[in-house]
Amino acid sequence: MVCPLCSEDGGALVWRGERLRVIRAQEAGFPAFYRVVWNAHVAEFSDLAAADRVHCMEAVTLVEHALRQHLSPTKVNIAALGNMVPHLHWHVIARFDWDSHFPAPVWAAAQRPSPVAQEAAVQALLPALEAHLQSQLAQWATR
Repeated sequence: MVCPLCSEDGGALVWRGERLRVIRAQEAGFPAFYRVVWNAHVAEFSDLAAADRVHCMEAVTLVEHALRQHLSPTKVNIAALGNMVPHLHWHVIARFDWDSHFPAPVWAAAQRPSPVAQEAAVQALLPALEAHLQSQLAQWATR
């Protein structure tokens, strides 16, 4: 079986570095759902060398900070599951108290209909967020 995160980006590519990439996932109801994907195929975080673990978590932190700065979410969820795709990736998800699942996880059952207008308002902010994120990641990667 071919790993989908080895054979494709896994979503809309925001930024690619030598060791990892940031993508925006197309998850219905969650317009600001990002993933930090390790480029090489490893299944677990502990498979990485110590320096790579630091590198990976710094990227996760940069994505979280950009979401907070540009979207002011109620909460940012961070998770590394890998049950469906055993390729190291971190979910970084801006959550809002109006989203269809809040306060439950995005993988739980919806608690209310998706608020189309609020999701569209967040979607409209993503180009500026992603431009900022690309700049921040590019600067960080050269350090």
